[in-house]
Amino acid sequence: MSLLTRRQTVDRGASRSRSQSLTTFTGFALPAVTGALLALTMPRGPVTATDAILSMLLGAVVGVASGWLVGRWAMLGAPVVFAVCFELGRIGIEAPSLDGIHLGSSLGIVLFIAGRGFHGLITLVPMIWGAAIGSTMVRRVAAGESWPRSVPWFSTTLLVVALAASIALVAQTARTDPILRDGRPVESGVAEIIDVELKGGRQWVVARGHDTTNPILLYLTGGPGNSDLGYSRTFLDDLEEDFTLVTWDQRGVGKSYGAIDPLPTLTLDSAVADVVELTEVLADRFSQEKIYLFGNSWGSIIGVLAVERRPDLYHAYIGAGQMVDPLATDRILYEQMLRYAADNGDDELIQQLQGYGEPPYEDLYAYMTVIEHYGRLEPYQETDEFAAGVPGIQGTGVSEYSFMDRLNVFRGLADMGGHLYPQVQGLDLRAEAPILGVPVYLIRGEHELSARSGLADEYAALLQAPSVRVETFEGSGHVPHFEEAARFHRYLVEVVLAETLPQP
Repeated sequence: MSLLTRRQTVDRGASRSRSQSLTTFTGFALPAVTGALLALTMPRGPVTATDAILSMLLGAVVGVASGWLVGRWAMLGAPVVFAVCFELGRIGIEAPSLDGIHLGSSLGIVLFIAGRGFHGLITLVPMIWGAAIGSTMVRRVAAGESWPRSVPWFSTTLLVVALAASIALVAQTARTDPILRDGRPVESGVAEIIDVELKGGRQWVVARGHDTTNPILLYLTGGPGNSDLGYSRTFLDDLEEDFTLVTWDQRGVGKSYGAIDPLPTLTLDSAVADVVELTEVLADRFSQEKIYLFGNSWGSIIGVLAVERRPDLYHAYIGAGQMVDPLATDRILYEQMLRYAADNGDDELIQQLQGYGEPPYEDLYAYMTVIEHYGRLEPYQETDEFAAGVPGIQGTGVSEYSFMDRLNVFRGLADMGGHLYPQVQGLDLRAEAPILGVPVYLIRGEHELSARSGLADEYAALLQAPSVRVETFEGSGHVPHFEEAARFHRYLVEVVLAETLPQP
């Protein structure tokens, strides 16, 4: 072989090597760029059905392309590169549902499934599957097979079917059953899932009632971060006879999880502003001058502050599980937990609590540890009605949730709660809202934790309002409206409406 021939052979080899390197680089650049772009556009992972479908399709397409360019190594390399670039791209996003992996707690497991687990399943599995298809195709082409014989039709068909089934699942929409009388929809009633555009972003309410001329009752759920649509539909449906009951997924919660960003604008003040604005929207929609405001736990904080800000919008305020000073409550609970652990010889719990230190806690899971022990501190027998439970985990089995809403219920519980609860650590309603311009009705569960009820009793004693009533429900704890729903209904009609609703 002449020198020139050898030189040409070497040049062709180097050219092939450079070409192969470029091809391999491109094959791994595709998942890298895709991961970076998704981190930029959906840093919390898929929030809506559209997000989820886009993630699935991108995963499959990028997988096929990467497999074609790289070969079998793309089955491992493409998902790893995607995951690394996605995680790097979303650094700085405050999201307890995505920060760290806490498989040692039930909440941590649920959050892993709802957050990274779901995102990985719908994006990385199609990517791996697509990479297998792409690598098979390129091998067959190299062996001389032409399109379409080079396509592994069986595995491709399975992928398409799996994608179609997954898309059908995540595209599932929410609905609420009509209000019926004698099996027919009540024309004067309302049964709607309504999206409202507030300054805090697009949020969702479920409005249900037999007659839209009935007074409006806006329910502010607890947490912060709880979505009570399932509980409301299970226990409060009798209220629909006398009220237009509006259950609201607040900003960053459940159906309204997509409104959580930009997170710095989600503050206690903005939450109260949303209550006021939503009140105005509802009053206008149903042609009423005032509404009734009902808050439970966290909802009782923003409820009181909304009434203080705009008493002209409300007939009355109803509070259950009334919170007054969250930090004082948490510190009482901390001391009670230490005594409980000492009395029961639970050295592990003592060490865990001492490791967290006195509230306010820096770790969301510290609060979860305390919450998991509520039932041991001051145990009582729940009512049979409440003990029967609600459909699905955390009430997510009702039709008012779509598939993605159900995942977002758990993500919102962590992300919204973890962000907002620290902001009320310096709040004390005894100092912030000692005067309210509307009648006040506080419903006290006899078995409410003393760390809450003692402060609520103090607040009721000093509160200045046109009237202040405290009603004790003997069979209840923190959520008397659910635990004794029939009694709650009677109380609202026979006492609250009777005393406060203007007569025509």
